[in-house]
Amino acid sequence: MDFGQLPLTLEAKVEEKHLDFLGHMNVMWYTYYFDVATWNFYNSIGFGEEYHTKSNNGSFALESHVRYLAELQLGEKFKVYMRALKRNTKLFHFIQFMVRAQDNELAATQEMLSIHIDMKTRRSSPMPDFVAQIWDTLISEHNQLPRDAPLSGAIKIK
Repeated sequence: MDFGQLPLTLEAKVEEKHLDFLGHMNVMWYTYYFDVATWNFYNSIGFGEEYHTKSNNGSFALESHVRYLAELQLGEKFKVYMRALKRNTKLFHFIQFMVRAQDNELAATQEMLSIHIDMKTRRSSPMPDFVAQIWDTLISEHNQLPRDAPLSGAIKIK
């Protein structure tokens, strides 16, 4: 898969603190780095901390599916890319790819379902038009990619 056609949301390196007793990056760090990558992406499209703070809206994760496909070991650099998949008025579905930098091997994926939230009521709310347009543009662009995303099949949006 040519990940270069997707937004690059994170570059990092496996450090000693990331290792478990098996000598590879522990699963908790995959979750951590996928979360950092998500916020980097949100900030890059104007849907991050500033939007959430100024608009009193937010987003919550509802569901996540992680697949671990290849080890990441001490000193290895990796990148995370994001692909938008689908949305409705309140929900958005995307997948992230964690790729080992040295050989472009896919190390892990995280498929996410998130929801737009009114932070005053802490209940779901429709996305503003500008947020919906950002997602629609990304979804349209990413749907043109030559390969389907490797989805779990567990997340469905109507």
